[in-house]
Amino acid sequence: MRSRPFKQVDVFTAVPYKGNPVAVVLDGDGLSDAEMQAFANWTNLSETTFVLPATDPAADYRVRIFTPRAELPFAGHPTLGTAHAVLEAGLACASEGRLVQQCAVGLVDLAVGQAGLSFRLPRYALTELTDPEATAWINAPVRGAAQAVDVGPVWLVAEVDGVAALENLAHDEVRLADYYVPRGMTGATLYAVEGERVVVRSFAPGDGIPEDPVCGSGNGAAAAFRLAAGQVRGGDSYVASQGRQVGRDGFVQVRFEGADIHIGGQCVTCVEGVVTL
Repeated sequence: MRSRPFKQVDVFTAVPYKGNPVAVVLDGDGLSDAEMQAFANWTNLSETTFVLPATDPAADYRVRIFTPRAELPFAGHPTLGTAHAVLEAGLACASEGRLVQQCAVGLVDLAVGQAGLSFRLPRYALTELTDPEATAWINAPVRGAAQAVDVGPVWLVAEVDGVAALENLAHDEVRLADYYVPRGMTGATLYAVEGERVVVRSFAPGDGIPEDPVCGSGNGAAAAFRLAAGQVRGGDSYVASQGRQVGRDGFVQVRFEGADIHIGGQCVTCVEGVVTL
């Protein structure tokens, strides 16, 4: 065991403790899978990341991402929070406003600017869910069919009819987990739109995350859903809000360049020091 530099970064906010925290171990070298998983379980955050030297010469660093129960190939707020921590610690420098992260899903392009950080979704694919059980756990009206949206993690995505219905949503966590866990999904992301207002909520109770405060990959999946449904198009952008139901107030910047989807926001370091691992 040795002391390793550590930061806890709040993502999708400029106000500490109002976004989604990610634990970042800035030196993951020599840790086993089991040790990483045990520490992620101990932090009890939706994700914990471990920074490692890149094995791809095109990348600035490599990261492994863990929930309390499993490793993820990719996740949104850990990508932004880790990039923020890496830049702040001087472990990498942006080149012409660009940073490249290596993770299990491949290379992820990040843009670094005064308005914060953003990443381009490395991939997305949609599959319509025709089984009524896909949305039977939601005690609110749903518009159209749900989709399984693969952005690395696979999210069940559905549009709820009205922001008020989404904000006051009652749902059956057990029924949701019974549906998505056997199908290899990460959880469910629901959204609602009224005028310029976009509100998102994400749930992953089967992974020990009853509600994710502000979810990058979930917002990316919702953005892919909206693009495929013709609700937005290339050149559009919007800001989604998430987290008020769990005492947070996060904002996610969503931007479309042709078929590319960019997810961004601000980050702030709330805890820094060392951990013994």
